[in-house]
Amino acid sequence: MATFISVPLKKSSEVDLVKPLSKFVTATYPSGEEQGEYIRAVEELNKLRKNALGRPLDKHESSLEILLRYYDQLCAVEPKFPFSENQLCLTFTWKDAFDKGSLFGGSVKLALASLGYEKTCVLFNAAALASQIASEQNLDSDEGLKAAAKYYQLASGAFGHIKDTVLSALNREPTMDISPETVGTLSLIMLAQAQEVFFLKATSDKMKDAVIAKLANQAADFYGDAFKQCQYKDNLPKYFYFQEVLPVLAAKHCIMQANAELHQSILAKQKKRFGEEIARLQHAAELVKTVASRYDEYVSVKDLSDKINRALTAAKKDNDFIYHDRVPEVKDLEHIGKAALVKATAITPPLSQKFTDLFEKMVPMAVQQSMSIYNQRKAETINRLVGAMREATNLCNGVLASLNLPAALEDLSGDSIPQSIAEKAKSIVQQGGLQSIEQLIKDLPELLTRNREILDESLKMLDDEETTDNELRTKFSQRWNRTPSGDLYKPLRAEGANFRNILDKAVQADQVVRDRYSAHCDMITLLCKSEDELNAAIPSANPTKTLQGSEVVNVLRSQLAQLDEMKKERETLEGEIKAVTFDMSTTFLTALAQDGAISEEQLSLSQLDKLYGAYNQRVQATLRTQEELLGQVQTSHQEFSSLKQSNTEANQREEVLKKLASAHDSYVEISSNLREGTKFYNDLTEILLKFQNKCSDIVFARKTERDELLKELQQSIAREPSAPSFSIPAYQSNPAAGPTPAPRTVFPQQPQQAQQQPTTKPQPPARPPPPSFTPQAASTTPTSIPPAGPPANNPPPVAPPSQAQGPPYPSYQGYPGYLPMPMGYNPYAFGQYNMPNMPYMPYQATPGPGGYPAAPPAGQPYPGYPQQPPQQQPYYPQQ
Repeated sequence: MATFISVPLKKSSEVDLVKPLSKFVTATYPSGEEQGEYIRAVEELNKLRKNALGRPLDKHESSLEILLRYYDQLCAVEPKFPFSENQLCLTFTWKDAFDKGSLFGGSVKLALASLGYEKTCVLFNAAALASQIASEQNLDSDEGLKAAAKYYQLASGAFGHIKDTVLSALNREPTMDISPETVGTLSLIMLAQAQEVFFLKATSDKMKDAVIAKLANQAADFYGDAFKQCQYKDNLPKYFYFQEVLPVLAAKHCIMQANAELHQSILAKQKKRFGEEIARLQHAAELVKTVASRYDEYVSVKDLSDKINRALTAAKKDNDFIYHDRVPEVKDLEHIGKAALVKATAITPPLSQKFTDLFEKMVPMAVQQSMSIYNQRKAETINRLVGAMREATNLCNGVLASLNLPAALEDLSGDSIPQSIAEKAKSIVQQGGLQSIEQLIKDLPELLTRNREILDESLKMLDDEETTDNELRTKFSQRWNRTPSGDLYKPLRAEGANFRNILDKAVQADQVVRDRYSAHCDMITLLCKSEDELNAAIPSANPTKTLQGSEVVNVLRSQLAQLDEMKKERETLEGEIKAVTFDMSTTFLTALAQDGAISEEQLSLSQLDKLYGAYNQRVQATLRTQEELLGQVQTSHQEFSSLKQSNTEANQREEVLKKLASAHDSYVEISSNLREGTKFYNDLTEILLKFQNKCSDIVFARKTERDELLKELQQSIAREPSAPSFSIPAYQSNPAAGPTPAPRTVFPQQPQQAQQQPTTKPQPPARPPPPSFTPQAASTTPTSIPPAGPPANNPPPVAPPSQAQGPPYPSYQGYPGYLPMPMGYNPYAFGQYNMPNMPYMPYQATPGPGGYPAAPPAGQPYPGYPQQPPQQQPYYPQQ
């Protein structure tokens, strides 16, 4: 039976997964046990890739298990890391499995920053290895047949899966080995071979001939489809691999059809249709004969041919002598049925039986992104509630300061510091006074400058790489077929523009804080002084002790106490709002598992409403309470002011007290703003450093991809012809007309020879063959010594031999061998002497190795090789 077809594996370049993935884990997850576990998982993933792709794999199930486990891990890790050109950029380089390359150009390869490309190539290797394992099975045993059928169906399913997904996974033109046309053809071939294995199993189990015939006919149909797929695709036959596969497919198509006819003839014989039996056997014999004549070097059909011929001879003999049934035409025969028992294995991860997800605890990127957006919505909700309360509190403090409350109630004597003012002054001193604020203000420009430099450096890296990419795109035009840097960097540039906008707004906010500090600097300075200096700076006024204990004063004090209680309640409420926690990841994971997608906005808004709905109502209640209380305070203050004695000193004192109270509130707010600004710049520095790392990683990946593409372009340019085709002169294209040889006159011809060959140009003499002698001849003294002068009669010149004749000086048993030829030796010297005009001069013998004797006259044998002293041997002339 024919040899089964297997597929070669693709080869990959080494990729370091540890550095980029560990950097992402470190930047995304807080340091601790969880981060350490993920980094260890990254290292295990890198080891798994090296085991699967970094070494030759045996044709064994354990090797296939490693490949499938790596493929399953890629499928599991894909949704958990942001693999893309502009985020987590990993460039994978794979060579074409079928293209063997050339001496200068190398084999065809493709480098892409796509995990889908890596998955496709790994699955291709799994399918190829499955085909190799199946082809190595022992088909004489049931276990071997079952294993072969299993692996061929797995290979067919894997190739079919690549056909359906490769274009969407790569988003660009793939190499020919993983193109939809190629893998579709390979899928058909593997399915046909699986069907053939089922045919062999049925034959081995001696099932009914009707069943076997249907199985064989279906296999023939599969092989025919695969052959047509190979033949009709323009790009496939150029591969040497498919040039070898095509005849095997054609032969197997005929063999399977012949087997179907053979078993159907047995069925016809059982039904006593002897003419149909002979017709089917004749058809089978013709098919087998075609295979033997055309594809004998690929497939051996001797056994099948003998079996069919024996059955045909017996059937004809029985029909001629007994049945005399009419033999119908092949076209009139009933079509044989088909039975497809094979099906391509569906590729649904996990494919490995021993697979365990290394990143099981890590949530998918879709959940991470949803969690990020949810956290933003949560932060916005908290800021809105807390901001509303703080704004209301600031408004309340401003109104009370404008009314000089509660200082006006405490300053009834008119000559001492009100208790509230004293407490505010003490609070400012405890918080660091002016030095604290001035140091914070001084630090802001340095933090701002640092952040601007990080942002500028990050964007400059993108600009430089984009400029280089544009220059190369202009230079190579359509050959520079990678994603333009301008398109790839759009999200990063948008992120950078957002950071710059944030910095510009921060600069404006810093200026507002500085202006406010400048406006209240004098009063804050006064509050930082000692109690005596502060008391001396406040103008005195006539006492208003008569108002002490009045109903208006008591009402005002009660209302101010309610406002203080409300402020304390807000502080408690703010703490409760910030302390609310809820793990939305479970909700998002459930939605992703059920629907395959996450409706983040709907789920987040619903959950936030449940969590913060009650707090929102409480905040609104405090705002309404404050509004009512401030209205009552203003009314009571009007009554209080009308009862006070109004004079210039009292008005000046009240004005100073108002400014001092307002300065305290401004100091508290400015300090809070400056600390928040410092924290903002420090946090932004960390974010900008991550942004810088992201830019650095993608620029490095783009440079690596650029270098690979330049190398490929150089190889493709080297493979191209150096000049356009041109017409060859006719005299060069005519094989009969060779170049005119230069005249070579080595020995002067005898007159008789000159007459015999008047028109033939002299040719260099043939190199004499080695002498033939026996070891005894070498050890004896020859009876005749050739003369030292030139030979009297030379053989006619002949053309030089067309092939190398081997070394001219062999060593023989019993003969010590020759020394090297003397320097300047040239047996084909011509053009050095004017032979017709100058007689040949013998070379004067000098001590040295012996020369080679001249050829004897035609018809005379060579004498034994002489053993003479070196000085007596003749030489050819030296140049």
